[in-house]
Amino acid sequence: MTVDISQYKNELGLRNKIGRVLWGCVWALLFRPSPRIFFGWRRMLLRMFGARIGKGVNVYPSCRVWAPWNLTMKDYSSLSHFVDCYSVDRVVIGAHTTVSQYSYLCTASHDFTISTMPLTTAPIRLGDSAWIAADAFVGPGVTVGEGAVVGARSSVFKNVEPWSVVGGNPARFIRKRVMQRSA
Repeated sequence: MTVDISQYKNELGLRNKIGRVLWGCVWALLFRPSPRIFFGWRRMLLRMFGARIGKGVNVYPSCRVWAPWNLTMKDYSSLSHFVDCYSVDRVVIGAHTTVSQYSYLCTASHDFTISTMPLTTAPIRLGDSAWIAADAFVGPGVTVGEGAVVGARSSVFKNVEPWSVVGGNPARFIRKRVMQRSA
């Protein structure tokens, strides 16, 4: 079966492409090689490209952000080492929320039921005080509720209720998260 490639089109537009090329250059030359402790520098670079970044946000230099203009990070949130934030659509990260190393926030996919497999997107929302543990995958359209925990190496395709712990592939409810007072 031959496919006529003229039926494929980039729905994101020229402005998006140019923005991503410019951001890619800035990421490679100024963001990625910056010393680990230069969180303020990386916050500034992200803001220059339209990201809405709160105070005390930590984004590590190895973190990849596909389109900063689609990223919102509230106060004291964090994107750790080698996080891939594929922000084709909006990604909103709540205050005091951590996305741990090697995790993947994926806001886009393709409609495989159509021969041209058009791009589909849906936003990701991570509530305040949530924790996405190491190497987890969060899919398009997912909301992780306030205080929820997504276990290491989990794959999340459905919303996660507030103050719950989920894990596995696909992620399933494990238990409620109960906070204890520190000693």
